[in-house]
Amino acid sequence: MIYNMHMRKTYTHVQLNEEMISPTTEYQNGGRYYCIGNEKYPSVTTVTGWEKRNFFAKWRRENPLESKRVLSRGNNLHEAIEKYINNEEDFLNDCNDNVVELFNQMKPMLDNIDNVHAQEVALWSGLLKLAGRVDCVAEYKGKLSIIDFKGSTNAKREKQIENYFAQACAYAIMWQERFNKPIEQVVILISNEDGITQEFARDPREYVPTLKKMIDLYWEENTQLINT
Repeated sequence: MIYNMHMRKTYTHVQLNEEMISPTTEYQNGGRYYCIGNEKYPSVTTVTGWEKRNFFAKWRRENPLESKRVLSRGNNLHEAIEKYINNEEDFLNDCNDNVVELFNQMKPMLDNIDNVHAQEVALWSGLLKLAGRVDCVAEYKGKLSIIDFKGSTNAKREKQIENYFAQACAYAIMWQERFNKPIEQVVILISNEDGITQEFARDPREYVPTLKKMIDLYWEENTQLINT
């Protein structure tokens, strides 16, 4: 599978006034924590995936080869997208045909992105007591957005990916808290191996109740304080 380099977009990147930092991480209580100063915040993915953690752990145990394949697919697709948006030349180097196909399917949606503020940076919130690493903060069709990139085996129903929206909602809150810039929408882009591409664009405020429910559930089952 060959990508046509003449069709690529050149992205504009916005220089932020504040320096981005990379906090250290550690694992405890079955999840990942970010250490920021004297605080230790659970990761967004740990909290939003807490309710289904046992289901996915069981699936990984029963399907070790597919689990490894899916993880590699996701990592390679994310890396290719990040390089492409960073205007790097050889962004598909070392990608197998499957990842190239998933990228090509998603490319028309990627080309709706511009004025990139950040990619793969750590964010956190003192209000939410959460931290994580956001895929992309940029304008999508002219609106400042939290953008999440996904590869999948099959197309998803919106109800199946509430955790994606909750994660993006958390990042929107973190971004506004840190930079005092409101996020207009959260965007989930999914490229599926069945040939279907999906674009979900939503107002992050719609998912505040869902995020709160996930945070509450996490702390109901994790009574140990994060600073101990």
